[in-house]
Amino acid sequence: MKRLFALGTIVASFTWTACSSNSMTTVPSANGSAFVRSATAGPKVKHVVWIVQENRSFNDMFEGYPGAKTASQGKDSRGATIPLQPIALTVTYEIDHSAFAMFSACNGTGKLPGTKCRMNAFDLEPQYGGPENGQYAFVPHSESKPYWDMAHEFVLADKMFASQIDESFVAHQYVIAAQAASSVDVPTASYWGCGGPKSERVQILDSHRGYSGVQRPCFDYTTLGDELDKSHLDWRFYTSRYRKPLSGYWSGYQAVRHIFGGSDWKKNIITPQKRFLSDVRGGKLASMTWITPLCPDSDHPLCGGGFGPSWVSSVVNAIGESKFWNTTAIFVQWDDWGGFYDPAKPPFEDYDGLGFRVPLIVISPYARQNYVSHVQYETASVLRFTEDVFGLPSLSASDTRATSPAGDCFDFNQQPRTFVRIRAPESEAFFLNQPEDPRIPDDG
Repeated sequence: MKRLFALGTIVASFTWTACSSNSMTTVPSANGSAFVRSATAGPKVKHVVWIVQENRSFNDMFEGYPGAKTASQGKDSRGATIPLQPIALTVTYEIDHSAFAMFSACNGTGKLPGTKCRMNAFDLEPQYGGPENGQYAFVPHSESKPYWDMAHEFVLADKMFASQIDESFVAHQYVIAAQAASSVDVPTASYWGCGGPKSERVQILDSHRGYSGVQRPCFDYTTLGDELDKSHLDWRFYTSRYRKPLSGYWSGYQAVRHIFGGSDWKKNIITPQKRFLSDVRGGKLASMTWITPLCPDSDHPLCGGGFGPSWVSSVVNAIGESKFWNTTAIFVQWDDWGGFYDPAKPPFEDYDGLGFRVPLIVISPYARQNYVSHVQYETASVLRFTEDVFGLPSLSASDTRATSPAGDCFDFNQQPRTFVRIRAPESEAFFLNQPEDPRIPDDG
């Protein structure tokens, strides 16, 4: 991430305190500087699972959640008060959530677009189909109940922001590498990554939050997978192929040249993603796992399947009822806000972050119970936690600055809690027998 270091790398000079005594280790960061890591979670956590859902703001999925900052109404660009309306997960439509849409909805007063946000112009985000004022919505509580049940049993973070300001292509690069080489919005062609045509391009965001050219969406920066390989730790990314309207795999690793063209792609990119359920039941779980949904199981409003809460429950239940429960930390995160209203103003950390607030649920036998964390996190916080657990260096400015959830979301002094099964409309058997779907889980 040369452009970030040219702007000045942010080096973490703080340490966080958990509920147990910390064993501190100094390790190098990606640019060669040294910083302190905490080994509080180890050796209790040996497995990290990152479930990546799609396109919902925190307020959209958790409106009215006790103890969390939410709103039941919002302002539009004309100053009118818009009551938030319940819109089912099965209602299909799309809201623009590009960088332009973020700047519009933010309606900020800062020198840079999308800063010092007033959060009162979500109606300026273009909407395609759906009910009027579909940006001002929340998921009916009867449908989001499995997510709420997870939050009540474990931890919900209500100050979690996307590390990026825009859409899913960049979001999924941050999920694996804590950067996207200054990319912004989505690629121009039918394949988001190294397997696409050589003419495919993605725009570049400059330090003034303007557009400064284009580049091919095929990168060679270091990823968390590379660091895990170097430390002889196994990792898996469970996903599926899609063919409509694009073609590819719902994994950010297809945009990393040395992964896509190397042995890791054949060994560690696992399809279809429902193999995760049978692997865990069969006694297989990597040190680090990412898992992404099929379109019907995605919470993206354009998919409209409505199975997202059940699908995530099936993954969580499979781990919770396995031999791996006592050594696992699970993070359920939505990759971007999807255009949905949220009242929380995103902090400005750098020219490409932070983005709008998204939900994060932290699940573990060592997670606090029925707890709302008000600590500021971002997408790279999950990377930071994983790096701390396995003693890995940071990848970029975002995971260097990010606060790990270890300090506030966990109590590593407590005995591992017995798992409580999450009830959901559809069972694990439903997803094991679910046919593949040709649609992309998120087209933006």
